[in-house]
Amino acid sequence: KMSRAADRLKVVLNHLDRSHGAVRASFTSAQNVSYHHPQVLQYTSDTGVLTPEQRIAYEENGFILIRKLVSDQDIDRFRKEFERICKREVKVPGLVVMRDVTIAKSEYVEGEKAVTKLQDYQEDLELFRYCTLPQILKYVECFTGPNIMAMHTMLINKPPDTGKKTSRHPMHQDLHYFPFRPADRIVCSWTAMEKVHRGNGCLVVLPGSHHGTLLEHDYPEWEGGVNKMYHGVRNYDPNHPRVHLEMEKGDTVFFHPLLIHGSGMNQTDGFRKAISCHYASSDCYYIDVKGTTQENISNEVKELAAKKYGVDDTVTFQVCSQLQINTQTDRQTDR
Repeated sequence: KMSRAADRLKVVLNHLDRSHGAVRASFTSAQNVSYHHPQVLQYTSDTGVLTPEQRIAYEENGFILIRKLVSDQDIDRFRKEFERICKREVKVPGLVVMRDVTIAKSEYVEGEKAVTKLQDYQEDLELFRYCTLPQILKYVECFTGPNIMAMHTMLINKPPDTGKKTSRHPMHQDLHYFPFRPADRIVCSWTAMEKVHRGNGCLVVLPGSHHGTLLEHDYPEWEGGVNKMYHGVRNYDPNHPRVHLEMEKGDTVFFHPLLIHGSGMNQTDGFRKAISCHYASSDCYYIDVKGTTQENISNEVKELAAKKYGVDDTVTFQVCSQLQINTQTDRQTDR
């Protein structure tokens, strides 16, 4: 199987050598895009999982959408565990529970603000099971290599917007939040827990933006305000083509940490749920972000770590990240 895939890839690469050749590659099961291709595939490895066309699509666009990758049964179990956490039926060490102060009504607990995001759920065995699903990891390995670490975990519960537009997420690059490199060995897995569409705030991506560098981020100057740590890219081309990733329950998108993306307002009456994990190769290394565009988020993360773990303000951004990552090291996947 792998030799056949390799032969197919050689055929494709031969086409790439033609100065005016164009290839039409599918990056979802329903959408096609035409473009010229680079000659070297630097973002993926040939593990026999991705087709040559899928590898080229990720190379060019920075993301790939896999339909129905996670079963309804698994999604329903994750949803039930989220409900248990909201009802305080389970206490998870290190879990960060985020609420939107503008949302007056919780889904599950009367009189409480709605939970809009869970971060660092790695100590919850049921939710962390998402990060270890074999069908997820077989794709992750294409991007990170065989030695995989789960670096950052989230369950997003996008609330109905109250009219202040706080349910939207500014366009950003995930690498802004990570003090480790290389970027090409990092990937996000993001799975829809229900139908996701433009009306309830699906992901919006700028195809090909992962070819650029890490841009300056800060809080956008939005009239209705913005949630804590929701930094946005300062300068990007507003005319850059964009794709709205409308997804069904269980659909999963894998994307590069430099891909510029965000999400719009949830204009429905219901909450929009998704579960995600950022993975990286265990060969990744930490960098010093002092004096870089990441220094602002570094300071915010250190403030959060001081409150969450009781560490002093001399702790570094790298150490703050390791406080989370070290809890996941025992679950490192060597495949």
